[in-house]
Amino acid sequence: MKFQLEWKKIIICFTAVFGMGFFLSFLMLCGLGTDPCSFMNKSVSTRIGMSFGNYQLIVNAVMLLFVILTRRDLLGFGTIFNMVLVGYYVDFFDWVWLKVIPASAFTNTLSRWGIFLPALICFVISAAVYINCNMGVAPYDAIPKYLTDKTVARFPKFPGMLVRILWDFTAVLIGTLAGGIPVIGIILMTLFLGPFISLINKLFFHPKKKEDAKT
Repeated sequence: MKFQLEWKKIIICFTAVFGMGFFLSFLMLCGLGTDPCSFMNKSVSTRIGMSFGNYQLIVNAVMLLFVILTRRDLLGFGTIFNMVLVGYYVDFFDWVWLKVIPASAFTNTLSRWGIFLPALICFVISAAVYINCNMGVAPYDAIPKYLTDKTVARFPKFPGMLVRILWDFTAVLIGTLAGGIPVIGIILMTLFLGPFISLINKLFFHPKKKEDAKT
C-alpha cells in the first residue's frame, strides 16, 4: 500500500514538473517575467551562448554537490525531475510554440498579457504542487531551506521567509548583471512565490481537520 502511495506521489511530482516546464516556456517567450532561478539561468545562458536546458543542468549539478554535503534529506525523485527536465522542456516547447504560434502573439501587448497571466498562475500552482509533494526539491530550492534552518536556529526571531526572498533577489541580481531585464513578473514572483507555496501546502497538503477548526 505504501509502495503504491509513493508511486502516486512520484506521478504527481513528475506531472507538476512537466507543468512547470510547459508554462515556463510561455513566460519566457512573453518576456514579462519568470521565476528568479529561471531568469538568472536564462540571462546567463543567453549571454554565454549556451542552451537554457544545458546551462540549467550544469548550475543545478554544481548546487547539488553542496546539498549532498548539507541536506541530503531534501533530495529525491523531485530533485532529479526538476534539475534535469525543466530546462529541456522549456527548450523543446520554445521551439514548438515558435513553429505553431505567430511571433506577434508574444509581442502584441494584449495577446502577450493574455498568455502571460494564465501561464504565470499555472506555473506557480505547478511549482507549489511539486515542492509540496515532498519528493525532493531542486538544489536551487534546497539551499535556501538549509540557510533558513541555520538562520532561524541561531536567531529564533528572524523571519524565515525573508531568507528565501533574499536568495531569490540574489538570483535576480545575477541575472540582471548578465544582461537580463528584471520586469514586473520577476519581482512579483520573487515576493510571492514562497508565500504562495506555503498557502498551497496548508490548503491542499496539510489542511486542518474540521475538529481543529471548531476549537
